[in-house]
Formats: sequence, C-alpha cells, structure tokens
Amino acid sequence: MTGALRAGEVAARAGVNLQTLRYYERRGILAEPARSPGGHRLYDDDAVLLLRVVKAAQRLGFTLDEVAALIDSGSHAHRRHADLPALARAKLVEVRERIAALQHIEATLTDVLDAGCGDLATCALEDDCPIPFSGIATSPDR
Repeated sequence: MTGALRAGEVAARAGVNLQTLRYYERRGILAEPARSPGGHRLYDDDAVLLLRVVKAAQRLGFTLDEVAALIDSGSHAHRRHADLPALARAKLVEVRERIAALQHIEATLTDVLDAGCGDLATCALEDDCPIPFSGIATSPDR
C-alpha cells in the first residue's frame, strides 16, 4: 500500500466529502479499505485517483452507474473491451439533444421577452403568444 491515508485525507485530496467516500464504498466503486489497528479506514493513493476520475466523468455527464460500469469493465482483464468510446458517443448524442432543447427554450424565452408578454394568463389568450400553450393544453386523454 503506497501511503496509508485516512478517510478525511482521501476525501480532502479528491475534493469530495466523507459521505460521498462511504457511499462509493457501499456502491462498490471504491474497494473496502484496509483498517488500522484502531479501526480507521486506510486508503492508498490509488483511491484518490479513482475518486478524481469518478468526479471528472460525472462532470462530463456520465451517471454514477455508467462510471461504475466503466470502472468495473476496466478492472477485469478478461472483460476488458472498448466501452468508453461507445459510452462517450452515446453521451455526446445526449448532450447535443440537451443543448438543442435548451436552445429551443432560449429562443422561446427570447420571443416572450420580445413580444412583451407581461402575464401568462393574458399571453395565453393572444393568438401570437410565443409560449407553446396549444401543445401543452392538448393532451391525448382530453
């Protein structure tokens, strides 16, 4: 074990809190650490690196389940395969779809401001209201 670090040290170095560290242990993302004679959890430097990798992947939009699957597939030599490129491509599609949806929202809000809509109830009654009330009001069960 390179550098026996206690839980607080690992959490601080990785930029997570202790609850996150313990949660990742319960989920099996982080291996259960060795214990000191006094019962303190002792981690090595690899735990800090792994936590940083998990947090970086989450910032890229990967869910914790996706990160766990990638870590699991990478840690078993007999199951190693190119999951990251496929997952990255799928995540890129998701991100682009979210960007398109946000751009649509941005355009609609800009139209609302440009139209001078002052109140939803009044705007909803106008034929040229930019808010898509017609799509919201019509539901299949009506």
